[in-house]
Amino acid sequence: MSFFTLRMGKLNYKWLYLLTLSLVWGSSFILMKKALLGVSPVQLGALRVLITAIFLILLGFKRVLKIRKEQWKWLLLSASIGTFFPSFLYAFAIKGIDSSIASILNSVTPFNALWIGVLFFGVVFQRKQLLGILIGLLGTIMLIMAGAELNPHQNYWYALLPIVSSLGYALNVNIIKAHLQDLDAFSIAVGSFIWITIPALLVLVFTDFFSSFTLNEKTESALLYITILSVVGTGVAKILFNRLIQISTPVFSSSVTYLIPIVAVIWGVIDGEKLSFNQLIAAVIILFGVYLVNKKAKV
Repeated sequence: MSFFTLRMGKLNYKWLYLLTLSLVWGSSFILMKKALLGVSPVQLGALRVLITAIFLILLGFKRVLKIRKEQWKWLLLSASIGTFFPSFLYAFAIKGIDSSIASILNSVTPFNALWIGVLFFGVVFQRKQLLGILIGLLGTIMLIMAGAELNPHQNYWYALLPIVSSLGYALNVNIIKAHLQDLDAFSIAVGSFIWITIPALLVLVFTDFFSSFTLNEKTESALLYITILSVVGTGVAKILFNRLIQISTPVFSSSVTYLIPIVAVIWGVIDGEKLSFNQLIAAVIILFGVYLVNKKAKV
């Protein structure tokens, strides 16, 4: 098999992973919104982590043997900033603002991946990418302001939570690329969730979930949504995303976040969420900024 054939295969897989993740994660926002009708944001975050952990550990517990001692600290950091805390932050964000808006704000992740890569991981950037970051930030400010005008009853301070999460995602992709490149994607996922299983369980215990939770029509539906979100939207998706990071660049892999809003906005509109013309313009500006960030990046 020639080098050209291998290279083309790698490129095709890269785009296949990207499109699959955009569909899966784009649908995750509406699943979180529906789940929050039956559980609290804290319960949603903890249950999402715990169910995913059970799924991954049962499926691939032998993968632990592949993890070297020095890699565990990076898995802990990756799990914390790339999964554990964002699970709670997004749950609270979607409780406060529309799920489609939260997904659009998530698209600032490639900007953060670039500047974090430049400052801490020796990534080289070009002037056009810096321009893309500035344009994207402008679009983010416009989006928040337009949302506050359209939905004055919503607390748009919650819009900061997806932005904070995006910082964790951006740092996470650089960590995996720099320190876990030689560990397969499935092992990264299993090792990461081993770290955060106990903390998620403790959150449920100290919030009296096991003693106060009762099954009814709303909570049963919520558990179904959370299970789908956990197994497919977190477990399977994490494996695919880890692999995508390994066969591409941190900036390219994080650019899945500018395809996610397309899927999430469609779900939001179907569910009755409002989206103004100014918000659409702001979203286009953000996506154009991300395009500039990725245009000159080597993939």
